[in-house]
Amino acid sequence: MHIHESPFFSIKLTLLLALILGCSRVDAEQQLKMPNIFGDKMVLQRDKPIRIWGWAGAENPVTVFFAGKSETVIPDSKGRWEVALAAMSAQSSGQALTVRSNDEALVFKDVLVGDVWLCGGQSNMEWRLRSSRDADLEIPSSNYPALRFLQIRPAGSPGPRENFPREKGEGAWISCSPETSGECSAVAYFFGQRLHRRLDVPIGLINAAWGGTMAQHWVSRETLETLPAAESYLEAYDEKCREWIAGGGEQGASKRFELAQKQWEAVAQEARGRGEKDPPGRPNPRNYEDPAAGRIPAGPLNAMIMPMAGLSLRGVLFYQGENNSFGDAWIPFRETFPAVVSDWRKLFRNEKLPFGMIQIAGWSTRRSMTYDMNHHTNIVREVQFNTWRATPNTGLIVSFDANSNSSIHPGRKYPVGDRAARWALSEVHGVMDSSRGKPLQWHGPIYDSMEKGKGRIRVIFEEGSDQGLRLERTDARGFYIAGPDRVFHHAEARVIGGQKARAMVEIWSENVPDPVAVRYAWSNLPLGSLMNGKELPAYPFRTDKWPLKPHYGEALYEVSP
Repeated sequence: MHIHESPFFSIKLTLLLALILGCSRVDAEQQLKMPNIFGDKMVLQRDKPIRIWGWAGAENPVTVFFAGKSETVIPDSKGRWEVALAAMSAQSSGQALTVRSNDEALVFKDVLVGDVWLCGGQSNMEWRLRSSRDADLEIPSSNYPALRFLQIRPAGSPGPRENFPREKGEGAWISCSPETSGECSAVAYFFGQRLHRRLDVPIGLINAAWGGTMAQHWVSRETLETLPAAESYLEAYDEKCREWIAGGGEQGASKRFELAQKQWEAVAQEARGRGEKDPPGRPNPRNYEDPAAGRIPAGPLNAMIMPMAGLSLRGVLFYQGENNSFGDAWIPFRETFPAVVSDWRKLFRNEKLPFGMIQIAGWSTRRSMTYDMNHHTNIVREVQFNTWRATPNTGLIVSFDANSNSSIHPGRKYPVGDRAARWALSEVHGVMDSSRGKPLQWHGPIYDSMEKGKGRIRVIFEEGSDQGLRLERTDARGFYIAGPDRVFHHAEARVIGGQKARAMVEIWSENVPDPVAVRYAWSNLPLGSLMNGKELPAYPFRTDKWPLKPHYGEALYEVSP
């Protein structure tokens, strides 16, 4: 698929990229430079070749020194250079990373070697530790000098950037302490803290998250143009850019806003003269901003991820999906969410890069049964689940049970970070549970199959995930059952078997004498009480593949039979 752009839009984008690249080349010829991902107190990835890059005078030799190792390289004609230091084991004693070219030198102090995790997504990943429920206890005890974090300022760009800014506490590596930890992503902090304590190695957390972003904002334009579901989205964006240019760009927008403001003020003044309140529709400056900035297709990827593309990482933790739950944004999510994984793996040159995905919680209030059963959040959670099951070296972390107040920003970030760390320890590091002689458990029950009986349905879960299967306080919350009419009702449930016989859950309702389908934790604000012996919650599931009719728009969500 090819997206047609106006010549003016293409010229504008070309000039912008030329300006960015041109400035970089001029600077590169003048001085030795490196992107801001490299800095004092940073953490380099252990046990993998360490990629380091920057710019210098064209063909001037550049030598990188660190921990007794060194590599020399000749920059290309544009001044770009890159080296890969040999892999090294974890080092908790800070050392200097020195880069020299002719008479110039860059020295980064107190650099450690450990595990580096990129923590991306939207507001629930961006959410600071100081705003979490456990801030009062956690921040005063957060003295972890070898736990480092870097906050990237949210931004979007129509083209790839070579660097992100370093100012006002963002874009620089920070050592975790009671004075600094409050500014760290809460999910990333609890995740990193658990890894640091269990592995006893330095941990580096790169937080590249931005509230309000959708999956298509974290995928490259090149990839988006291959996704059929993204076609209308790209066309609408390109049309806005063409209209912006045709309307005189920033100068034209400023004039239109001033005119709209004057017209509204005149109407408001007349209303006040009649003793009435100000009329609605006051012009919003945001509606007159350049559409080729901010949360745009590939924008955050270009501005926040591209400047560190190629960095050696241990893995990614990604928490996103809420904004794809509004309106019809769930439609491209089926293609764009898996594309985030594949695109980021390409950018970081690792087809097997571990990717931990956090399944969205829920918010708002439950309404009618039809509303709950067809809500957009159910679609997003199912897409996340299916992406996990179809993509090697990924994990999916349940979070819906950590929301106690129906907010889109649950205050309890500890369970999410802790469960994500369990996944990383078990799947990425191969940590064993010494008491069981088996890999560390990291997830709860996973739906496998169902058996239909007289007036009841029995649900079976994947072997191993069902160990210690139980209902919290024997309370069967979150189960729904339907008959051939496809009308769901709240259901009763109980766990049967579990010793000599395989454990399963039996579900029924007096209102459904001939049940054919069961759903669990299926709502915009899920309830659920099913877990295993480690108190790890079961994933939301449904036994049917009936089409869902979201309350917004006319599109149906359907899965292959």
